[in-house]
Amino acid sequence: MTSEEVEVSALAINVAVPESLQWTDTRRDVVFRLSTLNVRLLPDGRLAAKAYGRPVEGGRSAYTSFPVPDRPELSALIGEAAQVAAERWRTAYAPEA
Repeated sequence: MTSEEVEVSALAINVAVPESLQWTDTRRDVVFRLSTLNVRLLPDGRLAAKAYGRPVEGGRSAYTSFPVPDRPELSALIGEAAQVAAERWRTAYAPEA
């Protein structure tokens, strides 16, 4: 199989949001604390990010997704996480010369 035959639809990383950057959002009158980002690099080079969290009050509600706010500190977190992920990919697969 050649690299032209392999189609990668997206690359994804999950990023823990440090407590100091976490935020809350509400859905159907339930307040959620957002603590994880899922960031996908799409084939066209764009990033798609979602934030995930659980209800502040606890309970058995699903892990629910929300849009990521346009905040510089969250953009910086995504950028730093992408650099860490790129380095891990680079070192995880190093074909022998």
